Amino acid sequence: MSSSSTSDGGRFQTVIKLQSRPKGCHLITDEIVAALGDKLKNTKIGILHLFIQHTSAALTINENCDPDVRTDMDRVLDKIVPESFDWDHVDEGPDDSVSHTKASIIGPSIQIPIGNGRLMTGTWQGIYLTEFRHHPHARRVVATIL
Repeated sequence: MSSSSTSDGGRFQTVIKLQSRPKGCHLITDEIVAALGDKLKNTKIGILHLFIQHTSAALTINENCDPDVRTDMDRVLDKIVPESFDWDHVDEGPDDSVSHTKASIIGPSIQIPIGNGRLMTGTWQGIYLTEFRHHPHARRVVATIL
């Protein structure tokens, strides 16, 4: 659900509040498309830029059909950046610094071309929120259409 939006000569920006989700890789394509509504549908040629306003979650694009991909991604990231490491920054719990590190590896933003009112993703591509905190958190994504 969008919380605020602005338009400027064909450009559009809104903050999308995502529903809270637990740790894991979550497909959010439909939520993003629904929040953009007619602004996306009325864009003939453009770019959608998505930026997450948090340091313990990230955005990426990956395979959207088989849910095993989401589980595999989460497991591999846990192996690459283990919570069992001797982290110094644990002010908000044992998932604190490990979440920041994973978010830095994946990154806070993605760009997707828009054509004829649709995201020009491949057949099997979807937008993912990668949530690294154990407990569900509400997340905000800035969506900009250029």
